[in-house]
Amino acid sequence: MESLSLSRSPLIAFRPFSPSITHRGLGSPIYCSIEEKSKLQNHSLQLTERTKFSLSRNCFLDGILDLKLRKQTSGLVSASAAGSEPDSVDSSSAFRPILSALSAFYRFSRPHTVIGTALSIVSVSLLAVESLSDISPLFFSRVLEAIVAAFFMNIYIVGLNQVYDIEIDKVNKPSLPLASGEYSLSTGVAIVSTFAILSFGVGWLVGSWPLFWALFISFILGTAYSINMPFLRWKRFAVVAALCILAVRAVIVQLAFFLHIQTFVFRRPASFSRPLIFATAFMTFFSVVIALFKDIPDIEGDRIFGIRSFSVRLGQKRVFWICVYLLEIAYTVAMVMGATSSSLWSKFITIFGHAVLASILWNRAKCLDLASKSAITSFYMFIWKLFYAEYLLIPLVR
Repeated sequence: MESLSLSRSPLIAFRPFSPSITHRGLGSPIYCSIEEKSKLQNHSLQLTERTKFSLSRNCFLDGILDLKLRKQTSGLVSASAAGSEPDSVDSSSAFRPILSALSAFYRFSRPHTVIGTALSIVSVSLLAVESLSDISPLFFSRVLEAIVAAFFMNIYIVGLNQVYDIEIDKVNKPSLPLASGEYSLSTGVAIVSTFAILSFGVGWLVGSWPLFWALFISFILGTAYSINMPFLRWKRFAVVAALCILAVRAVIVQLAFFLHIQTFVFRRPASFSRPLIFATAFMTFFSVVIALFKDIPDIEGDRIFGIRSFSVRLGQKRVFWICVYLLEIAYTVAMVMGATSSSLWSKFITIFGHAVLASILWNRAKCLDLASKSAITSFYMFIWKLFYAEYLLIPLVR
């Protein structure tokens, strides 16, 4: 019994630490021999190493999967960026500078004056037409040449005025490119110089003396109106400024471009027909109105910088109603002119057309808020629309 007891290993209490033997209850004592303890410890160590290896392997695999997911995600992001961002860039960013440049030039060219010039040339040219045979490809090409040359000169004149009125426009018209800073002074000078050269170049290539003289006189008066030199800058003097606009809009445009078609295109002797005389007289009234009314919205800047316009001297309200009365007088004369026409259709169109325009003008004038600069500016643009409408009626006066 003793030998047996000596040969057996003593029993000891062993508290397990391995997760594999926690089924007896975590922390409950297990009685085993020293050999069993050693086996249990080795087994526990093996289980621990396997657990560590398993954990490390799982972490490694998780890392690989994470990298793969990141690559796939970045690929999707780059693919979506490649598919969508260039479209948005192409559709917005790529065209934004072009649209901005076109918008700036559109405002710089003062489009309402360009439209008025083009309509006036077409209207006056039609006064020289005596029969349907006169309307030919040659007629259209010569009219187009005149419009292009006048368009270039128009941009020179309005652009030069902006070059010398930057500080005034910062108050009166801050949206203009030179006043807002979109154009530098050198850019403005380059544009007006280029368009002056282009205008004279087209006039010279066409070879029409009436057209060339129309461009030259417009150039002289437009330069004298704006340029700040001794004895010039005629816009400072209300009467002289009005005469400059009247000379260009009422006289030069009517006579010179009529003679361009009459003598240069049709090769007929110069003559001054009844419709031409009417157009010149009517546009004299209209040009005076434009010369007076254009200063009404600009009274604040003109007063600050010493421009003695009629609006500064007489007040906005008085000048406004002078303009309205002048136009109403012009429409009345036009209706009388229509009543004396020998053509029934011309008589009806002339009387009815001018009566409608006169009533629209009067009704809108009574509703105008003279205390609102935006309302006055809107009414000024309405005056230009009446100007356009008149040039649609002039060819029908017979």
